[in-house]
Amino acid sequence: MTPVEETLGALDHLIKSGKVRYIGCSNFSGWHVMKSLSVSERYRFARYAVYQGYYSLVGRDYEWELMPLGIDQGLGLMVWSPLGWGRLTGKIRRGQPPAKGRIQSGGAVGGPPVPDEYLYKTVDALDKIAQETGKTIAQIALNWLLQRPSVVNLVVGARNEEQLKENLGAVGWSLTSSQINALDAASSITPAYPYWHQQQFPRNPPPVPWTSEKI
Repeated sequence: MTPVEETLGALDHLIKSGKVRYIGCSNFSGWHVMKSLSVSERYRFARYAVYQGYYSLVGRDYEWELMPLGIDQGLGLMVWSPLGWGRLTGKIRRGQPPAKGRIQSGGAVGGPPVPDEYLYKTVDALDKIAQETGKTIAQIALNWLLQRPSVVNLVVGARNEEQLKENLGAVGWSLTSSQINALDAASSITPAYPYWHQQQFPRNPPPVPWTSEKI
């Protein structure tokens, strides 16, 4: 509830005093991000360079408004919970009871609900590509994110060395366009209004390959 001008003024002071180099925001609505960028422009404050937000193959709401905003305004995305609260680790499969771990112990509480059939359809697509590539389901889910427009890095939540090594195996290679299309189709849902309506017209910036020069 702090006024945006006060928050950005304090952050601008931290940059000018040499205590931080860049600033970012997290979990803002699109209107809140744009208000902040407008205030930075008006008062010549430092502007947000990055947005930290939730994005995964089973949580693609970020694409509706925040991704076009990031592309248009040069705002990079730091993804948190890139494996969808552990749902995309490969431990949850169609027709199998959930393995012991975060989901079974209630670790998904507080996260968005994911319908079972939607999750299974997405994991089925991941599993097929895992067989084609020799990679794990988690690595494919992370690699898909790394190739998305506006994404600059992933905040992984490995609980042990084995999980960390598996997550690091998501870099150094790329999914093919046909594999990306298959994952897009399996995880696609109809967005809320007005985004389903806007998809009929070239109103938002089209997703384009992202480069660090835009930040």
